Amino acid sequence: MPWKRNVLASHLGRPDGKKNKKFSLEPVAKELESVLGKPVQFLDDCVGDNTLKALKDPSDGTVVLLENLRFYAEETGSSKDENKKKVKADPEKVKEFRAKLAQLGEIYVNDAFGTAHRAHSSMMGDGYKVRAAGFLLDKELEYFAKVLHDPAKPFLAILGGAKIADKIPLITNLLNNVTAMIISGGMAFTFLKVLNGMEIGKSLFDEKGSELVNDIVCKAKEKDVNILFPIDFVIANKIDKQPDKVEHVDATQGIPGDMMGLDHGQASSEMFAGAICASQTIVWNGPPGLFENELFSKGTESMLEAVIGATNRGATTIVGGGDTATACLKFGGADKVSHVSTGGGASLELLEGKILPGVAALSDA
Repeated sequence: MPWKRNVLASHLGRPDGKKNKKFSLEPVAKELESVLGKPVQFLDDCVGDNTLKALKDPSDGTVVLLENLRFYAEETGSSKDENKKKVKADPEKVKEFRAKLAQLGEIYVNDAFGTAHRAHSSMMGDGYKVRAAGFLLDKELEYFAKVLHDPAKPFLAILGGAKIADKIPLITNLLNNVTAMIISGGMAFTFLKVLNGMEIGKSLFDEKGSELVNDIVCKAKEKDVNILFPIDFVIANKIDKQPDKVEHVDATQGIPGDMMGLDHGQASSEMFAGAICASQTIVWNGPPGLFENELFSKGTESMLEAVIGATNRGATTIVGGGDTATACLKFGGADKVSHVSTGGGASLELLEGKILPGVAALSDA
């Protein structure tokens, strides 16, 4: 028997706690109608008397989409004033807002993994006796539980991104679990400069993170984790669709002062493919190059090909993080790996060993 009503709530963009037509969910309602093949009623608010009145006595199976939750500062707990300065929401008003959300139905289902790491009002399900995980959230948690608590070995982590300091909790927690780790992307230049004295030219260098390099390497040795870095690079004189100079160098040559590393080279791809091929569990967070530009996309493409190959041989492969998921989609790999996570920050925090507020709020039954 269908529910009397299915009330859908979501957010779009960052309207900073104010109504903004640019971020309205009305176009989503129209698209949802075509996906579901049935009418979707759109309401121009998400709480209040008019919303409750519109939800009263619906026909069986009615689907209702509410307006953007983030039009209220009480959803995220803050807004921004005319000077773009953050203004904290009144705690009493937040409490009232959550009580109004609790009037919208009898059972609460959270399927928003991408925001489960935020203690936002809609993530908490306050006032609902039953707070359940939706199919997507359940799938995300199932895959991350598999790699965090019972991974098949060898277990490989592939990490990209620019700043080491931002990835310290992630690296530290993964070193307790993995067999090997590939560090690529902008982060690699800081490691290579500190560890090997490699000349990196204008490549990214994380000053704060550089102080942590030796500690990370020491912990890896203690845990018997092999860390792999790129051994050759595609370099250019500037980040541009058509830079004046594009060259290939290996790590022993270093990168000239007027150039920057924007991808790893073929030799690195072959070395990384060997490590990927030998692994039974792979978590990939962060592309190795500026994949949006075809000149610097080969490293990312070859890495994805290797991960797909490992998947075909039975490995569990998880692609997480916004840019990595985008790259996976761009190069046609989204349906060829075990799982592409929908959560950037949420997947990172899980891999860091943190408890997500939106998950902790779910009821036991």
